[in-house]
Amino acid sequence: MHDHGHSGDSSAHPGTGGPGHGRDYDRTPLILTWEVTQACGLTCDHCRAEAQEERHPDELTTAEGEALIDDVASFGDPGPILVLSGGDPLERPDLFHLVEYATAQGIPTCVTPAPTDNLDRETVAQLADAGVRRIALSLDGATAAAHDGFRGEEGSYEAVFRTARQAREVGLPIQINTTVTAATVDSLPDIADIVADLGAAMWEVFFLVPVGNGTDLEPLSPPASVELMEWLYERQRGAPFRLITVEAPHYRVVAQQVDSDARVGSTRAGRGFLFVSHTGEVYPSGFLPRSAGSVREASVVDVYRESQLLRSLRDADGFAGRCGTCPHRSVCGGSRSRAYAAHGDALASDPLCPGPERIASLVG
Repeated sequence: MHDHGHSGDSSAHPGTGGPGHGRDYDRTPLILTWEVTQACGLTCDHCRAEAQEERHPDELTTAEGEALIDDVASFGDPGPILVLSGGDPLERPDLFHLVEYATAQGIPTCVTPAPTDNLDRETVAQLADAGVRRIALSLDGATAAAHDGFRGEEGSYEAVFRTARQAREVGLPIQINTTVTAATVDSLPDIADIVADLGAAMWEVFFLVPVGNGTDLEPLSPPASVELMEWLYERQRGAPFRLITVEAPHYRVVAQQVDSDARVGSTRAGRGFLFVSHTGEVYPSGFLPRSAGSVREASVVDVYRESQLLRSLRDADGFAGRCGTCPHRSVCGGSRSRAYAAHGDALASDPLCPGPERIASLVG
């Protein structure tokens, strides 16, 4: 969610069935993330939102937020899962009201709170009482020194464990989000063990897109990404948590090389996933800063279904370069956000993928 962690593609979603849950991604996203504010007390190394100390004066108001939630409800059934992210969503005093408003309309709603002093036992209980289905917590190191260094906040590591314990006490499911960079990859096996020990329902592994503060971090090499994906797929088999990757759709190709019956998530920017900024701009994802419209001017349903930008992102046959000719393009499609960050063209090839032949030679 991202969010305090993966601002933008953080899905924080309850596992309600198999990948896609039988919906038509041309009509309805699986995940709609609303960045309710960019205000946050943390200064994380990889933050897409380049978080601010103060709330933006042009944030969507409570009434505009309610109107957005009304529109989300009008996608129909099955509708999207709504993720309230940031910044730190707890910086908005109307957060609990917004959760209650969405829950009353039957919208599964999740929150990605930052591990600050705002997130205490009472707040966790209030989130549960308001109807939150799941909260996402970020863990980017297997030790306090590694995680707190990445997050730029001493005590952040302990806050994750404390919040997970408090959530368990009130019956609120959690997911753990982890950012993969060249610096964090070696700690993933230990983090996976922690995810299991915490009783998390899901582990969301986010492959860095170099935007915002994240431009200073070193991403994995393409071959290393494939090796990691193979390990991730093997690690999640029989694990007590579900694993999803974000901004790494060639994970699907790798998984199917390992196991022809593999079923893994199938969303990507603008196709199954949508992001609404704190000021109401609609983006394919929080990592692809091209606006498809504004919820202040049009229903988010119409923007998702009719925007030329979003329609082009859903048409893998129109992609350029290797992604456009890849035999796996309908299954994968590449990270449109990373293509845009690397080439300035959202329809270009994803530089993290080494190509289908190389994947086939690396797996196994």
